[in-house]
Amino acid sequence: MIEVVASMARGPVFLAGEVLECLITFTNPISHLSTSASSEMLAWASAQIHCQFHASESRVALPAQGTKQDVQAESDTVLIPSRDSYSEVVPTDGPPSFRGQAVKYVYKLTIGCQRVNSPIKLLRVPFRVLVLHGMPEPPFPQDEEVAPSNPFLEEEEGSRRDTRPLERALDMLMITTSRRCPYMFNITNVRGKVAKFCIFKTVYRLGEDIIGTFTFSEGDIPCLQYSVSLQSEEEVQEQYQRHPGQAVSVTAHARHLESCLHTASSHFSLPVPLNVTPGFTTDIVTLRWRLHFEFVTAREPVEAPVVLQNQSEVTVWTGAEHVDVDTFSWDLPIKVLPTNPTLASYVSQFTGTNSINI
Repeated sequence: MIEVVASMARGPVFLAGEVLECLITFTNPISHLSTSASSEMLAWASAQIHCQFHASESRVALPAQGTKQDVQAESDTVLIPSRDSYSEVVPTDGPPSFRGQAVKYVYKLTIGCQRVNSPIKLLRVPFRVLVLHGMPEPPFPQDEEVAPSNPFLEEEEGSRRDTRPLERALDMLMITTSRRCPYMFNITNVRGKVAKFCIFKTVYRLGEDIIGTFTFSEGDIPCLQYSVSLQSEEEVQEQYQRHPGQAVSVTAHARHLESCLHTASSHFSLPVPLNVTPGFTTDIVTLRWRLHFEFVTAREPVEAPVVLQNQSEVTVWTGAEHVDVDTFSWDLPIKVLPTNPTLASYVSQFTGTNSINI
């Protein structure tokens, strides 16, 4: 028996264009009492990155090849067991990991191996891919800074060069999501102005908080209640829709609800979960993000409670038993981008490690 263990030391989340490294060990767990005749021999082993595609038959109409496809990396990905590790660049032209209502994109590192005179077995290690458009692609630029010719720094410098594309991508991500500029919106319905809404940016990365403020004192129409939801929209491209005019699939990921009658101002904070998929587009599906607002307003003015100065007795104010209301909604498109894959690894459902006996 040979035990095969695969481990992604840095974690199970990667950016497209980043180098995936996996340590693969082959161990023959024979005891010290065993003879050399009981030793095992590995015939061969190979490894390859796969992106598996699934489509819902009720939502997606695909060509005749079916609803399950297996997309492999274009380059040679054969594992050389004597090197103890597998290294490959995650393709930049592939989709991100995604589990939606219409389609799913699932990434796995598949390791095939065979012991002499034994059947072939496969070891699969699932991992997550985040796609950031504009990720620098290998090979590295030729005008790189020349590293010192110190043999003791060879491994360190090599490691530093390998991380440069990731560092560039993360720097670009931080610059894009750090830009702040107040966006002001007047919230109105058919009866008049309800409030002024302010948000400081519309581009966020995974794990960030979306913060917005309402100023109701500038409105003419009393607002009784409002809610804000962080939603994703999954839309199948028209040529692949199962039914003409097929509805967009909407999923809520966070929600804030607040009563605000006689409130001068209010604010909300919605976290962007680390385990959701940033917006993307493929030939089959598009994923977009938005903030969905719902407002409940009064049709008539609602008198505020009056508190007299130097009042010694306790006064209890009771709200109206019946209020005629209007409701309306509003959608604000936003962009959701990836984050540092190391940070996303902390909440990943994958461990980055798997094993098998052959």
